[in-house]
Amino acid sequence: MLSAYVNSMKIPELRRRILFTFGMIALCRVLSNVPCPGVDPNQLDQLFKAMSKNMGGGFLSMFNLFSGGALQKFAVGALGIMPYISASIIMQMMTPVIPSLEKMVREGEHGRRKINQYTRYLTVVICIVQGFMLAKTMANPQMLGMPGNAHPVINPGWRFIVMAVIILTSGSMLLMWFGEQITERGIGNGASIIITVNIVARLPQAVLGMITLVAAGGGMGTGPQNFTIIHLFLMLTMFFLVCAGTVMLTQGHRKIPIKYARRTAGSRFSAGQTTYMPLRVNYSGVMPIIFASAILMFPRFILQWIPYTQKHGWTRFFQYGTNWYMFFYALMILLFSFFWVANQFNPIQIADDLQKHGGFVPGVRPGQPTAEFLDHTMTRITLAGALFLTGLAILPMILYRQFGIPPLVARFFGGTSLLIIVGVMLDTMRQVEAHLLSRHYDGFLHKGHLRSRRGG
Repeated sequence: MLSAYVNSMKIPELRRRILFTFGMIALCRVLSNVPCPGVDPNQLDQLFKAMSKNMGGGFLSMFNLFSGGALQKFAVGALGIMPYISASIIMQMMTPVIPSLEKMVREGEHGRRKINQYTRYLTVVICIVQGFMLAKTMANPQMLGMPGNAHPVINPGWRFIVMAVIILTSGSMLLMWFGEQITERGIGNGASIIITVNIVARLPQAVLGMITLVAAGGGMGTGPQNFTIIHLFLMLTMFFLVCAGTVMLTQGHRKIPIKYARRTAGSRFSAGQTTYMPLRVNYSGVMPIIFASAILMFPRFILQWIPYTQKHGWTRFFQYGTNWYMFFYALMILLFSFFWVANQFNPIQIADDLQKHGGFVPGVRPGQPTAEFLDHTMTRITLAGALFLTGLAILPMILYRQFGIPPLVARFFGGTSLLIIVGVMLDTMRQVEAHLLSRHYDGFLHKGHLRSRRGG
C-alpha cells in the first residue's frame, strides 16, 4: 500500500491533481478561520461551551463539525458547503417528480448543465435563509433557548444581519466553487472532500478532549466518573471495530445474477453473457441521518415559542441525547432510508431495460415478475442496512449520555461524520487507484480492487 502512495507522485497528471486538491483544501481552511466582523470571539467561545454542556452539542454542534469549526468562530465559511449539498439533494429528489427536470436529465450534457445552474440558484437562496437565521441567532442567542448569558455580537441590529448574510453567502458560494474546481481538476468529488477535511480538522481537538478526559479521570455525562487508561484502550478498540463495520456497510452489496440471451446479427452470433447487478446494502448513504437531524431541530424551536408547551416541558421530548429524542431519531432514520430507496430506486424501469437488452434474472420471468423480485429483494436489503445505520447514528448519543464521553469525541465513533469520512476516503482511493492501474502500477490492494459506492 505504501508503494501506491509513492507511485502516485511519479505520474505527472496524478501529481498535479493531488497538489491542486491540497491547494484548494488549504484555501478552504483559510475561509474557516477568518472571522466575520462585528463579533466578540471570547463571548462566542463562551456561548458554544455552554451549549455543549447543556445541550450535548445538538444540531448546531453537528453543523459546526461539518464547517470545520468555522461556526464556532463565526467565520466567513461558517455555512460551509452544506447549502450546496442541500440544494443538490433537493434537485436530485425533485427530478423524478417534476417532468421538466427529468427531461433535462435525458438531454445529456446540455441538460445536466442547466440542472447544475438551477442548483447554484437554489444554493444562493438556501445560503440567504440559513445566513439570516444564523446571524439572527448570534445577535440574540437566547431567543432560541440557547444557554448562557453570552452576547457574541458587539452591535446587534439589522446592519449586522445584512452584512453577515452577504459575507456568509459569499463564503459558501466560494466554497462551492472550490468544490467544483476539485471535482474538475483535482481528485474525487470536491464537495465531499471539503466536508471530510472539515470533519478531520476537528480530530486533533477530539483527541485532546480524550486525553483531558483520561487525565481528569472522569466523564462529563451521567455515566461513570472513573475514566482510566483501560477505558481508553477499550474505546480505541471499539473505534476500530466501528470503522470496520462502517466500511462493510459502505461497501456491502448483494449480487443479483443477470444473464443475456444469445443474439443474432445477420450471419453473426453473439454468445450469451453472465454478469450481476449489485444492490447496495446502504443505498441511501448518509442522507437519512442528515434529514432526521435537520427535521428534529425544528420541533424544539417551535415548541419554545408556544407558552402551553413550554410550561409543561414538552421540549424535553426533543432534547438531544434523551430517550425520546433517540426514539424519534431512530424512527425517522428508518423511514427516510425506505423513502430514499423508493424515490431513487426504480425496479420497473430496471426490469424494462433488462428486457429490452435481452437480460433476465435466472428463475424469474422478465417484465413485472422481475420488477417485483427486485423490489422485494431491495426492501429486505434496505431493512438490514437501515437497522445498522440507525445503530451507528445512535451510538454517539449513548456514549455521551451513559459514559460521559464529550460530544465532539463521541461523534467520531459513529453517525454522520464517520460515514462521510469512510465513504469519501474509499471513493478518493478508488479514483487514485484507477489512475495507477491505467499506468500499469499496482493499486492499494494486492488482491481485488476498491469498489465504488455508486456502482457497488
